[in-house]
Amino acid sequence: MAREYQAVERIEADYLIETMIDPRKAAEIMAGEQSSGTFVPVPGETPELKARSAARVDRLELVEGAVDAPSLPTTASVKPGSLRRARLTLSWPMGNLGPSLPNLLATIAGNLFELRQFTGLRIEDIRLPDPFAEAYPGPRFGIEGTRRLAGVPDRPLIGTIVKPSVGFGPEETASLVQSLCEGGIDFIKDDELQSDGPSCPFEARVRAVMRVINAHADRSGKKVMYAFNLTGELDQMRRRHDLLLAEGGTCVMASINSVGLVGMIELGRFSQLPIHAHRNGWGALTRHPLLGWSYVAWQKIWRLAGADHMHVNGLANKFSEADESVIRSARECLSPLFPGKPCLAMPVFSSGQTVRQAPGTFAALGSTDLLVTAGGGIMAHPDGPAAGVSALREAWEAAVAGVSLTDHARTHPALACALEMAS
Repeated sequence: MAREYQAVERIEADYLIETMIDPRKAAEIMAGEQSSGTFVPVPGETPELKARSAARVDRLELVEGAVDAPSLPTTASVKPGSLRRARLTLSWPMGNLGPSLPNLLATIAGNLFELRQFTGLRIEDIRLPDPFAEAYPGPRFGIEGTRRLAGVPDRPLIGTIVKPSVGFGPEETASLVQSLCEGGIDFIKDDELQSDGPSCPFEARVRAVMRVINAHADRSGKKVMYAFNLTGELDQMRRRHDLLLAEGGTCVMASINSVGLVGMIELGRFSQLPIHAHRNGWGALTRHPLLGWSYVAWQKIWRLAGADHMHVNGLANKFSEADESVIRSARECLSPLFPGKPCLAMPVFSSGQTVRQAPGTFAALGSTDLLVTAGGGIMAHPDGPAAGVSALREAWEAAVAGVSLTDHARTHPALACALEMAS
């Protein structure tokens, strides 16, 4: 399950590298490039300055196995048999940058991916000193606050995405939301493609949808959580947040690669609602195994910036990520960053999810602290979206109880129909 917190005094980052030169020399080039050094010696880089400000190579381990060809192109000469891989840890003194997330990115990543001595370089993990916890609020709601607002104290949250992703106007969206509310849904979100277009303006969509949600809450006592996509420029996001708050909304959504780190930090500081962080565009940062970021490292930055919910993909997903990677990502969201300030985020399982994935997901994660969002897995149910909601909830009830889906379906028609559809 969750990893234990590791206290550190210096900023630490773990890397996987592939290089045609001695790996120790390659690590020293990385350390110099990202601290006091450059490509030639300079007079001001004294031993005293290095002792104070230089990055340090704290660990270096060679990775066994032959490397037949460069993983990435380079202008450097690569002799046959010269390529080697290694895992290493660099660390930096806090005095170089202070507790600043934007400058942290420049420090641990910066120009490293462009260095010609490397045919592979990937950030695998980071560890931050306590001043970062003091400088950033982290998730204001997290798991506990999300459960409270959604009225779901212990089981997984059952959610969906408005589908079709775009094309509905405000009233059509509200009509679908009405059906989902009546079906017992816990959570609904805009698709990341839907924000404030002329055919479905944000303000009109919020007012139409919240009329339905508020009326349903008055009748039932349960307010469905809807994550409205307020992605935009800073002043736009603030205005959209304030409108949503005034209309009684309980969640906002932002595409974090679109709004950027500073946008997310500012949203985290002014938002009075949970922030559903959508990771669209993430594949460009991670899909090559010798380039970019692991989710383990990347998600820590966004959690600290204020994300309450983090997408982690899903088992047997429609994308390219392996199940083991998905589960490791979800476990990381449930692992603390600092003592006394865990910064836990609700992992969001999505991307081609149906009733079939419930048993495997629960068995692998070992926790009900999750949000599962099934778009087609709910909307495409032959008996309608409400039946799709029931089927997904029934699948998770069976998974948590240790009952097979087939056995549970014998007395739950909605689940039986969904299993037949998903077979």
